[in-house]
Amino acid sequence: MAKSIVRTTLLTLVICLSAILSKAQIGYDYAKYDLGASVAFNSFYGDTQTPISTKAINFNFSYNQTAFINYIVEAQIGKLAGGDANKDLLGRQFATDYHYFAFRVQVQAGEIIDYSQSPILNAFKNLYVGTGVGTIYNNITSINRYSILMPGYYTPGDDKSQEIFIPARVGYEIKIFNKYSRPDFKIDIGYQYNFILGDDLDGFKAGYHNDSYGQFTIGAKFSIGGVTSYRKQINY
Repeated sequence: MAKSIVRTTLLTLVICLSAILSKAQIGYDYAKYDLGASVAFNSFYGDTQTPISTKAINFNFSYNQTAFINYIVEAQIGKLAGGDANKDLLGRQFATDYHYFAFRVQVQAGEIIDYSQSPILNAFKNLYVGTGVGTIYNNITSINRYSILMPGYYTPGDDKSQEIFIPARVGYEIKIFNKYSRPDFKIDIGYQYNFILGDDLDGFKAGYHNDSYGQFTIGAKFSIGGVTSYRKQINY
């Protein structure tokens, strides 16, 4: 009888302690792994004059070292274009399909600021910057190398290329919390500028500057597991 009472008492204490600890983690927990996708609106900067807006889609996997430090592997598929053969003096015009693979490190302001006492800082905690490295592959689908306005002028280049690039990104991650105050769904809005370490993404080898392109992006991320706790409360 005494053993039964002791066993029941210990079991009750364990249950109560577990409940207290579980409650204590509300607002501190986050998932280590996310899957996401986004759309991008591209602007190309290279050897053409007239800008043309194009689109891309992105798929990504994130490992979250903390609630505000993210390591991201991503793949992107899209189109780039630029120039107007009829209006631009040098006659350069192109369109290309591309895909890339990249790795980025992203640090959000919440990692380094105390946002617990200020509504303004709390709003800024999701602002982030990031950079990394990637490889982009392109395949020219249409190109004009001869100038109409300057007969005989020709710009050389390759119809396919593989280039290393450096992405530089700034953005804001809107965290949406579940009933346990865990950020399991996120909306990501950002701008990314891709520095191409080469001059053949547009199919033209000309000038003294490498190619580049910028992107406005909007996407979503979903937590897929690995729940753990952060050192401070995430949700205020």
